[in-house]
Formats: sequence, structure tokens, C-alpha cells
Amino acid sequence: MKALLSNDDGYLSPALTELHRICQKHFERIDVVAPDRNCSGISSALTLRHPIYVHRHHNGFVSVEGTPTDCVHIGLLGLFNSDFDIVVSGINLGANLGDDVVYSGTVAAAIEGRFLGYPSIAVSITSSTPQYYDSAEYVLDTVIERLKQRTLPNNIILNINIPDVPLSELKGIKTTRLSFRHQAESVKTITDQHGQTAYWIGPPGKMGDKEADTDIYAVEHGYASITPIHTDLTRHQLIEPVRNWLNQSS
Repeated sequence: MKALLSNDDGYLSPALTELHRICQKHFERIDVVAPDRNCSGISSALTLRHPIYVHRHHNGFVSVEGTPTDCVHIGLLGLFNSDFDIVVSGINLGANLGDDVVYSGTVAAAIEGRFLGYPSIAVSITSSTPQYYDSAEYVLDTVIERLKQRTLPNNIILNINIPDVPLSELKGIKTTRLSFRHQAESVKTITDQHGQTAYWIGPPGKMGDKEADTDIYAVEHGYASITPIHTDLTRHQLIEPVRNWLNQSS
């Protein structure tokens, strides 16, 4: 099997190096294409207005002057003369839980893999400075070995979140659904040294859904969460109600 790895924290992220190490146990060929800088929160942005330059490094990694989506797009469609079996994005430094996945560059890289016809995985660990990669390794070993036995359909993305705890304290792996957040807090207004007003995006809202089947519940209770997600944003059960609403006589 051949894997394409990417992330949104950049090619110098130690967590990307860990992901590469873990995947070396499972894949015959691994190629790594990652942004040349931190692209957290950039979602599925695709560069269309200027050319994209890439740089090859001594460890074999390729950095891209672009977004995570650019990385996967270029990696799958132009950079390598190879057919891949899977796209793995991560390991993200920090969780991607609930509707945070909409903003996540890590998840976006996996989504791009799925758009281009490949089963894809997004992997995150709950700490920005992880101490326990052994738990992440166990979860990835489990998932990848299962993939070897039975591959994922091409229209499925697995969003995996792993608590930063020792393997001895990891309670297991749960299949979950996404939680959601309350409304974000207000933006922060500042005045710069030139007297101009500027803004910082404020903190996100608190997780508003912590039912036992959610990803946030699993992670907060010591489990790794695996949430199957897809890119069809249609709310299918509301098509008929909206049609009726639109056709109502005033």
C-alpha cells in the first residue's frame, strides 16, 4: 500500500514526523507533502491566483508554498508518478472536534483526498505539545491494520481524535458523531501603533453537545474518537419541508 501524508501545522511539525514514523510500519511507499508554514484554521482554501512553488528537503518531505488542500491536490495530481491507496492528514497539534472540523486545515486535507477519489483519514491529538504519542500510535496501528483487511469506501473520511494520555490510560476507541459549539465569543478590538483599529478573532464557544455518542464526550472520558464524515452538505430530510415552505401561498 502507498500513502500520501499531509497536515496543516507545516512540514516542520514534530507530529508529522511521528506520523511518518508510524506509517513506515504499514506502507510500502510514503510521500509527504505539507505546507511550508502553519496553516491552522485555513479550511479548504485552494490557491488559484498565483503559481504554487514546492521545495524538496533532505528527509524526503516536500513543502508547498500553499494550503493543506493545495498540498494534497498537487501531491495526488502532479507531484508524484504514483497511485496512492490512502491520504492521511495529521497528526494535528490540538483536537478537531465537533463543528471545528469546518475550519480545520487538517480535515480539509483529508476532504481533498476524498474529493479526488481516495479514502482519507484526519488525525488529531488533543494537546498542542503532546507528551504521549504511544496512544496515537496504537490508534493508528489499529485503524491502518483494519484498512489493510477491508479498505474504506472512497466517499468516507475518518476524523480521529486521540487524547494526550499514556497508552496505559487510553480506555479504548469509540465510533462517534460530531458535537457542536455555542456561538463564538466577541472579537477583540485593538488599536495598533499607527492609531488604526484592528481585530483579533475571539475564543471559540464552548462545546454545547456532550452526549455520550459525541466525539467530545469520548475524548473527555479517555477514549479516542473516530467519526465518519462526508462532504454532502445537503440536509436531505429538509428538502420536502423547504419545498412546501417555498410553495406556500402568501
